[in-house]
Amino acid sequence: MAEEFSTDGMLDMYLFENGQLLEQLQETVLEQKDADCFDEDSINEIFRTMHTIKGSSGIMMFDDITAVSHKLEDVFYYLRESHPEHVPHLELVEHVLEVEDFISSEMEKIRNGDPVDGDSSEIIAGLDKFLDMIKNGGVEEGIEPPPENVHEEPKHFYIAPVATSASRFYRIYINFFPETEMANVHAYKVVYSLKEIAEDLLYSPEDIISDETSAQTIIDDGFKILLQAQCSEEEIRKIIGVGYDIEKVDVYECKAEEFLLGFDFGEQDEPLAVIDLDSSVEEIESKAEAKAEGNSEEPKETKEKKEPAKPKMAPGDFVIKSKEPGKAKKLAKDRNKGEKATFISVNVKKMDQLMDLIGELVISESVVLQNPDLKVPGLNLDRFNKAAAQLSKISTDLQDVIMSMRMVSLANTFQKMNRIVFDVSRKLGKDIEFEMVGEQTEVDKNIIEKISDPLMHIVRNSVDHGIEEKEQRLESGKSEKGKVILSAKTEAGKVWISVEDDGQGLDREKILKKARKQGLLDENKPDEAYADKEVYQFITLPGFSTNEEVTEYSGRGVGMDVVVQNIQSIGGTLDIESTPGLGSIMSLKIPLTLAIIDGIVLETGNSSFVLETGVIKEFVRVKEDMMIYEPNGDEYIMIRGECYPVLRLGRWYGLEHYREAVEDGVMLILEVEEQRVCLLVDKLIGEQEIVVKPIPSYIKKVKGLSGCTQLGDGSIALILDATGLME
Repeated sequence: MAEEFSTDGMLDMYLFENGQLLEQLQETVLEQKDADCFDEDSINEIFRTMHTIKGSSGIMMFDDITAVSHKLEDVFYYLRESHPEHVPHLELVEHVLEVEDFISSEMEKIRNGDPVDGDSSEIIAGLDKFLDMIKNGGVEEGIEPPPENVHEEPKHFYIAPVATSASRFYRIYINFFPETEMANVHAYKVVYSLKEIAEDLLYSPEDIISDETSAQTIIDDGFKILLQAQCSEEEIRKIIGVGYDIEKVDVYECKAEEFLLGFDFGEQDEPLAVIDLDSSVEEIESKAEAKAEGNSEEPKETKEKKEPAKPKMAPGDFVIKSKEPGKAKKLAKDRNKGEKATFISVNVKKMDQLMDLIGELVISESVVLQNPDLKVPGLNLDRFNKAAAQLSKISTDLQDVIMSMRMVSLANTFQKMNRIVFDVSRKLGKDIEFEMVGEQTEVDKNIIEKISDPLMHIVRNSVDHGIEEKEQRLESGKSEKGKVILSAKTEAGKVWISVEDDGQGLDREKILKKARKQGLLDENKPDEAYADKEVYQFITLPGFSTNEEVTEYSGRGVGMDVVVQNIQSIGGTLDIESTPGLGSIMSLKIPLTLAIIDGIVLETGNSSFVLETGVIKEFVRVKEDMMIYEPNGDEYIMIRGECYPVLRLGRWYGLEHYREAVEDGVMLILEVEEQRVCLLVDKLIGEQEIVVKPIPSYIKKVKGLSGCTQLGDGSIALILDATGLME
């Protein structure tokens, strides 16, 4: 059957669903990597994951993915059935992650339209060797191993009925959520899963792949299956499962003669009891009792042929009939609407386009509300202002909704770091515990894409540079196992992501020696005059590395400078703290979003600028006698007994017609990472929401600028970068 249909329409669903499964698989494995063995629930979960990936990949005809997932499924099938002892846990974890890497790599090729040409033979050989090893060492003498988990190619699904005394017969009704896309494909996957246990298997509608219209039929009327198998109802429910696509599964055990009637249940000699959905549980039970009493005088021979007594409301004795037969969605009428959230998949490009349109809406709103025509003396604008206030509220609410749609949890990014710690520590022979804190913190999707690589480099540095060798840790009185903590939190429109280790910390003297050798230090300034934070920032400069030995992960003098550049490109900063012998903390402080910010519009000379509200501590009117002038041209100001450096914005950018006298301007106290500076500007225009636009690429990068925006009067304002002004 696989050759009779096109898989083009199913590809997106295949990639999405299996991508979710692989993320869950990696999370499950890494959570238990430090345990002695996988618990029973994890073994079952990994087995089901591999079974599902094997089935969907078989349908899509990705043979290597099917083969490697089936081989790992074999391993966990044996673990589930035989419970062997002495299973090398870390080796098993590495095998699972190796399979996950292979499947992820192949799926990435599929996503990019490249040939799926990966060779799984080496991985399968390794799994075969591992399986043979645990079979020889894990099964006690006299206990037969379970039957092989044999995979059959998905060519035909009708299996000739061979009933035995152990055979049981079931009617299965599956209702999908009304919003489920391509329900026929989901139904096909259920059939493929049940095929493994089926002696006889029929389903309706039959043409679920060749006829695309069957998807709507399944949504409207449900999917019906007749199954003959030697298994329990609970086992069937486990195989089918209930997830984001399947709303309800009903499994009714029936007699062989009822099974042979097929899907035409109306021609039975003794019709099934019909219960209306409006009936109460008490009414249903009373009808069941009445039926049992009515049949109590049957001949003895008939009774002997019957199955053992069943409890009230036996599954095979009842059919639920809604007011509109066959409409599965009507069964949900009594369900609390808040019980299940409804999700749809949206193309990321459409989300970005929507965000751009919201930005244009904010700009247009500013153009309307700040139109010079509204400033005519004597013009009554009461009704206009009322409507404008309502428009502003709706615009703000719309921004909040769109921003929340773009917010993504850091959990997946943190799990990638977990995997990096595991891989690097194994290769370096270090025993490291990895802890995640605040992984459910949400940030803008574009921010996550920008921080993934910098975070990966910092985590690798902590494992390679930070955590000492086992012997060195024991000599310094530390535990043999090192620890790396990755944490995240939000604060004042920013997200803080910290990587902390309990290693040896940074060597201040070694960094200073290297910096002096490279000519980075002031010859007239003694080493003691440099604060620790200043010294530690040297490691972020291009070509700076204190590692004397080049390894796979460090020592080439590249990396940390790129990390800082990537972080600064999204308006973030990197803070480094370290205590010799105790460890280091590297913290990223980045904005939650890049799209729309609250800003203060200010003016200097004939130019307009914008500053993010969060970096401004206060506005101050100052007098000339508060100023301090140094011979080298530096300026300072005393405010309430504290001395701050002064930066004149007009002089900084060489503007014309700006106000020289401090008393004619406004002083803004800016604070970033405990650093403060006073910025002198001509005047403040007001506060408004700012749509951040990048500075065109043909303009050379200017220090202290992070972007530009359009104001309400149509003019362009440059967005100031407070961090750049303080450097």
